[in-house]
Amino acid sequence: MIDKFKAAFREESYELLSQLEDTLLELESQPRNGELINAAFRAMHTVKGSSAMFGFETISKFTHEVETVLDQCRAGTLPITKDFIGLTLKARDHLRRLLEFEEPPPREVVADGETILARYRDYVATGAGLKPAPKVQDAAVTGEGATAPESTLQAQEGPSGPGPAAHESGLSTYRVFWKPKPEIFLDGTRVLSLVEELVGLGEAAVYPHTEDIPPLEAIDPERCYCFWDVVLTTQKTENDIRDVFIFVEDRSELRIERLAEAFLDEEGRAKRLGEILVERGVVSPESLREALGSQKRLGEVLVEKRVASKAEIDSALVEQEHLKKVQERSDPAAGSIRVASEKLDALVDLVGELVTLQARLSRTSFDLQDGPLASISEQFERLISQLRDNTMSIRMLPIGSTFNKFRRVVRDLSLELGKEAELVTEGAETELDKTVIEKLGDPLVHIIRNSLDHGIEKPSAREAAGKAPKGRILLSARHSGAYVLIQVADDGRGLDRDAIYQKAVERGLLAPGQEVADDELFLLIFAPGFSTAKVVSAVSGRGVGMDVVKREIDSLGGSVSLSSEPGRGTTITLKIPLTLAIIEGLLVRIAEEFYVIPLSSVDGCIEIRRSELASYGERRILSYRDELVPFVSLRESFETAGEEPEIEQIVIANSQECRVGFVVDQVVGDYQTVIKPLGRMFKDVEGVSGATILGDGTVALILDVNRLALAAQRDGAKRAARGGER
Repeated sequence: MIDKFKAAFREESYELLSQLEDTLLELESQPRNGELINAAFRAMHTVKGSSAMFGFETISKFTHEVETVLDQCRAGTLPITKDFIGLTLKARDHLRRLLEFEEPPPREVVADGETILARYRDYVATGAGLKPAPKVQDAAVTGEGATAPESTLQAQEGPSGPGPAAHESGLSTYRVFWKPKPEIFLDGTRVLSLVEELVGLGEAAVYPHTEDIPPLEAIDPERCYCFWDVVLTTQKTENDIRDVFIFVEDRSELRIERLAEAFLDEEGRAKRLGEILVERGVVSPESLREALGSQKRLGEVLVEKRVASKAEIDSALVEQEHLKKVQERSDPAAGSIRVASEKLDALVDLVGELVTLQARLSRTSFDLQDGPLASISEQFERLISQLRDNTMSIRMLPIGSTFNKFRRVVRDLSLELGKEAELVTEGAETELDKTVIEKLGDPLVHIIRNSLDHGIEKPSAREAAGKAPKGRILLSARHSGAYVLIQVADDGRGLDRDAIYQKAVERGLLAPGQEVADDELFLLIFAPGFSTAKVVSAVSGRGVGMDVVKREIDSLGGSVSLSSEPGRGTTITLKIPLTLAIIEGLLVRIAEEFYVIPLSSVDGCIEIRRSELASYGERRILSYRDELVPFVSLRESFETAGEEPEIEQIVIANSQECRVGFVVDQVVGDYQTVIKPLGRMFKDVEGVSGATILGDGTVALILDVNRLALAAQRDGAKRAARGGER
């Protein structure tokens, strides 16, 4: 049992240390930000307390000393410098390393920690004598004898004195009743604008009372028949709320009540309907007890007994729902649970089996032409589709968690190379499948390191070129259909076209004098062993990193494109599929074999007679939507025997920002594809990325459009060369 708790401690500690790294990197650019200092102190304090609880004494002692230094930074007696941030990042790395061991850790690991602590002691000694600044207290850290500053206490107490409605964040919940006089329209007052202004003060639940509105023929358009109940959670005070109605308060009935028990009852539950009604004075406790004896809903009973009106019940229900939402937000654990990734993977596998079973059921009902069975099959398909979408959404994570890791890479590598650079991120909320995110780490590290080493110039060179001394690397993500586009753009020197061309000729990748477009030439940097660096360094120069990028992105079913402008910078774009588990595909047939083309790559389908196809000869280029598109016969590529049909079909697919056609015997239709990995024997088969099981139990191969397109380009180049020889 204790091992389970230790595993939970390690997992939470890894998360805390990841947050600590982000906090420290932000603190480096904002050294006087008290909230960031508090956040760093809080993380160390939490790790210290938890490690002591589970017997990790080495971690507890180490964090205690680091926490003591951070506390002096909070007090303002120690400055926060770049060296201090670097030292604390090393302390963070050491803690992560300690988490990998049971007690006691190896001696060499403990010795590394002592070296870091010795540097902290030197830092404290050299930083002593600074004038203490007003201490920034942290109400979230308890047990240290800290008290909140006077201004914080005042914000929590508010006009009604201290109470449970005030939280550490300064939020309070108010019930606002506003009933304007009927003739309020006559002076031009816009009542809805006032309600909107009130809602803008925080998070609100609004209930309009409309029971006084007469029939349409009796309505006077110059009279106001509505009034409002609003439950408002805000950081504002009662005076701020009253200011909204400052010009109409004398022509209105206005009651502002701060809730005495904002979110929870004495047992820690969200307040119930009856408790809210008694608190409002709508019903007495005796009437409530009598109504609770009925089998009907409380609200229905109170309305039937005329103890409360339906409007009063509805208004109380609005308040109850609002308080539940605020409670869940203030207690994140109440709205989420921690689940092991292995369980999610197992769930996705089970859903995949259900999708396959549903396909078999649909096929069986179609073959039997059984009406009732077909109806059941359709309902089952709808439910499976919803289950699939919900399951896949659980695996989706914001890519920002991966982006944040690269801030440390940029910081440390900039110092190592003697350069100045900042990482700017956009689209961190873009979601991707968990498995895809895990596989993106290494390619992005290689790209960013390459941008820093080859792209960003040193400060003196940048200033000479009329640029800011600090370079900029933009890491962005956005959705594009069934893909996510991830871009790494730097404002450095750009790629040297001549150097790349010369190296490509030396490597035999290009013939001397061969003409090639910039985008095709630049993609050669992803070739194995390709490097234009004259000196091999610890960062780059062996031509290995970019090869890894291309290989990893290809394994994800994605693609890489690159653009560059001399003196302006380079942009590398990764096109990544949203998920690797279940995709929509287009089922095609060649002879007796079936294949699946990812539907997200398909642009269209056209029919063509075999005689017309033969007339293209060696050219293999057709006109499609006013564009010349190369095509390839999959029957020839896969050496499939059998007689070709009189009318064949060409599937036009998008590949590497261009189009290519694939000739097949028949397009069967859309198919929901559960991707099954190929075994070791077939993992290197070109043009195939996986397999799936069809409704009748047969296996269909999933085609890799990008690799098939590259193979077609190579074949086209060979045919062109043969034609030139003749």
